[in-house]
Amino acid sequence: MNVFLIAIIVINVIISFKGFDDLYFFRKYEFHVGSIRSGEQVRMVSSAFLHADIPHLAFNMLTLYFFAPVVYGNLGNLSFVLIYFGSLLFGSLLTMLFHKDDYSYRAIGASGAVTGVLYSAILLNPDMSLYLFFIPIPIPAYLFGIGYLLYSIYGMKAKNDNIGHTAHFGGAIGGYVITLIKLPSLFADNLLMVILLAIPIIILFVLAKFGKL
Repeated sequence: MNVFLIAIIVINVIISFKGFDDLYFFRKYEFHVGSIRSGEQVRMVSSAFLHADIPHLAFNMLTLYFFAPVVYGNLGNLSFVLIYFGSLLFGSLLTMLFHKDDYSYRAIGASGAVTGVLYSAILLNPDMSLYLFFIPIPIPAYLFGIGYLLYSIYGMKAKNDNIGHTAHFGGAIGGYVITLIKLPSLFADNLLMVILLAIPIIILFVLAKFGKL
């Protein structure tokens, strides 16, 4: 297994388990808009290594485990690490952008970074199929990616759950942008897919521009 992938998973596990047993540690390093705006920017990164519980941690790490090989297999180890942490930051920055006036807003989890890796993998290999436990037939990866982000937009608008949809979306943008920067030949090799995967991103910013979120 890839040493960089192992390291990221191990760090997530260690910090998450520390947070499970130490509420002070958890509160000190979670994403909290009020604390970040008062100068605790470390939370923008540290929160992405905390998880609510073992299923939350397991889901994120399993998703990363399955899709990371597509990224480092095509772009190399350093680009994989760049996409992971770049997507993490994109997720936190977009969350701050949309929730900057909600001083009580809190979030945790590697979902932004993992979603960035997932979206990068889809961009690199859009023809691969995904199998979801509640759907017994394979789904083309690009359809899943587009549908997932459209669902994230719905979640951002509805605000009826505790899922960090904004971080997911920001992470996907990070994975998309960094992958295209690292491999600009995708514009020539698969322009249609580049455009299709950009549609939810464009919709998000159009809705934000007109105050619909």
